[in-house]
Amino acid sequence: MGSQTLSHLPVIDFTNENLKPGTESWISACKVVRSALEDQGVFLALYDKVGSETYNSVYNAMKNIFDLSVETKQRKTTEKPIFSYAGPRSGIPLYESVGIMNPLSLEDCQKYTHIMWPEGNDHFCESVNSYGKQLVELDHIVKRMLFESYGLEKKKIESLVESTEYVLRGYKYRIPEEGESNLGVAPHSDTAFLTILNQKVEGLGVKLKGGEWFEVDVSPSLYLVMGGDALMVWSNDRIPACEHRVFIKSKIERYSLGLLSYAGKIMEPQEELVDAEHPLHYKPFDHYGYLRFFLSEEALKSDSRIKAFCGLFLVSGKAAWMAYLDVYCQFIWCPPTYTGGAS
Repeated sequence: MGSQTLSHLPVIDFTNENLKPGTESWISACKVVRSALEDQGVFLALYDKVGSETYNSVYNAMKNIFDLSVETKQRKTTEKPIFSYAGPRSGIPLYESVGIMNPLSLEDCQKYTHIMWPEGNDHFCESVNSYGKQLVELDHIVKRMLFESYGLEKKKIESLVESTEYVLRGYKYRIPEEGESNLGVAPHSDTAFLTILNQKVEGLGVKLKGGEWFEVDVSPSLYLVMGGDALMVWSNDRIPACEHRVFIKSKIERYSLGLLSYAGKIMEPQEELVDAEHPLHYKPFDHYGYLRFFLSEEALKSDSRIKAFCGLFLVSGKAAWMAYLDVYCQFIWCPPTYTGGAS
């Protein structure tokens, strides 16, 4: 297992065929993944399991969907909050995005495709499904490495993987007109547990812990793996949510793809990651409840939307454990209303 640092951002090589659980290279990689996420909330992954045919096909599929009329793209495709089409708006006029729920399921891809193309579009459906299946392997490997590095029980990662729901988001940024800002999207963190992002055209930047911005290179085998708000809750603030942005620097339209993972069940900070040095920071977390809260007036006014949604006042020592037990018991006896979760 090889890794390197590129301008302070680790690059981890997942192309090693001998990278198997229990091997020295696996154990070494687990440490690097955890260290990178705790240090920066992000790392670059070299990953070659997405074949060139699938890679080119899925980007062509994304171009096809963005070429549809606005009225078509705005058709309702899911009951889940904030996963449908997002068009240009004040402050980010260059930006468009679509979200495809559960791209790993051919049936769900077919349902989405039929909404957009009632006459059918086998190329789009098959491309999205194939890409999702090939890329999700990286998502599973990263999560297993992270759980193992923390010494968590195997059944915990299995439970998370089984309950995880995925969204494949396609992004398009048009070329700025004369006198128009080249800001694609302002600095933000994702609501997801983990985001795996690839860009067809340059423009993506991530904020490092020192405050400087790192510009991500373009390659079919280079994927940015970012921790999101949900991972920050799960890790009890040991892993920060990665802040990133987009500037349009090219003379061609910019396309990128992100595989985002969401918890299909209630999540809470891992009890193994709560101690005197790391007191409890969050209450149990309803991921889809957070998505519904995300664009509310209260959320928009807050300095941190995730902390406004489920954050706790900082406590330490014995008080942290008492707070953890108190919140846990309240949740067990009086759970929050949960709609829009796993179906």
